[in-house]
Amino acid sequence: MDKRVYFLMIVSFIVGMVELIISGLLDLIAEDLNVTLGAAGFLVTIFSLIFAIASPILLLVTANIERKKLTLNFLILFLIGNIISVISPTYSILLVGRIISAFSGALLIILCLVMAPRLVEQKYRGRAIGIVSMGVSGSLVLGVPIGLMLGEMFSWRAPFVLIAIFTVLSIIGVYFWMDRVEPNPPVPLGVQLATLKNRKILFAHITTFLYMTGHSVLYTYLKPFVQESMDLGATWISVIFFIFGVAAVSGGGIGGTFADTLGTKRTVVSAIITFGAIMMVIPFTTSIMPIFLIALIIWGIMSWAISPAMQSYLIESSPETSDIQQSLSNSSLHFGIAVGAFFGGIIIGQYSTNANAFIGGILIIASLGTMYISMKSKQLSPSTN
Repeated sequence: MDKRVYFLMIVSFIVGMVELIISGLLDLIAEDLNVTLGAAGFLVTIFSLIFAIASPILLLVTANIERKKLTLNFLILFLIGNIISVISPTYSILLVGRIISAFSGALLIILCLVMAPRLVEQKYRGRAIGIVSMGVSGSLVLGVPIGLMLGEMFSWRAPFVLIAIFTVLSIIGVYFWMDRVEPNPPVPLGVQLATLKNRKILFAHITTFLYMTGHSVLYTYLKPFVQESMDLGATWISVIFFIFGVAAVSGGGIGGTFADTLGTKRTVVSAIITFGAIMMVIPFTTSIMPIFLIALIIWGIMSWAISPAMQSYLIESSPETSDIQQSLSNSSLHFGIAVGAFFGGIIIGQYSTNANAFIGGILIIASLGTMYISMKSKQLSPSTN
């Protein structure tokens, strides 16, 4: 495996951390900038929405630009966004910093996912995507505890200082270590969007949206689920989040490896079945800690094992538009996170947290149906790509 793939994983981790790193510090931001907690929470919402919407648009706009140069330019823009966040004296300026970080970060994640499989032989393509996915998943699940720790020790600005420092190191690494990566021959916008008319492509993206929505319905409210079901203290809750984070990060690599060895379709289907089943079973494991931890680890692995296999599946299904398909897949994933968190909040307000697990499992199993439709649909021919 080309070592530069691991470097792209690190870059994706650094960029991805910005999305959720302040989730545990909203009260500190609200107090310091004299805004409501809801306004502080909007800093997360606006970032996620921009992240989901901007990546396919930016990928199309920058389709003809050499990838190393593009990565450097957007890393610099990402650095500027984080510096603005660090020095922001008001909420409005902090919001501007978040918007800049979201726009630049949205493209950077896709560039990492696009460049990684081009650095390796075709037989390692799924594994390369999986390694970068480990960086993305790691940033999403570890960003919150990292931000919380730094914020409580110093201030809510401290996480942005750390990210700014790491971004500078990433710029240096990309400049000296990465080779030029020419873009794929541009495909007209109409042709790219037309791929969504194909059931194979459309239902693959719906699959990603559904299983990630199901995951987010429970994961967003994992803390109250554990508190309600197991009556655990803060220390054990931190341990549970750490265990889940390690499992989720490893899931990207495991999924990529299985995609290369077992095939993308078999990996996706097997992971969805296991994922949905474990989500349904989790409420019944909370009375016995060792069994719950085993279920938690399986859940964590499955939650991110599907992504690299799905990315490879999309590349196989529409190779001429592989860049935009990876971008749209990433958007589907982030929309799933947002929608799952929204509906999870409604569910938890009406029922017990066990209902979140059951409904999450139903949504994941539903994604098995959309994946079946995708696999049974006709392959895109080069002329329609």
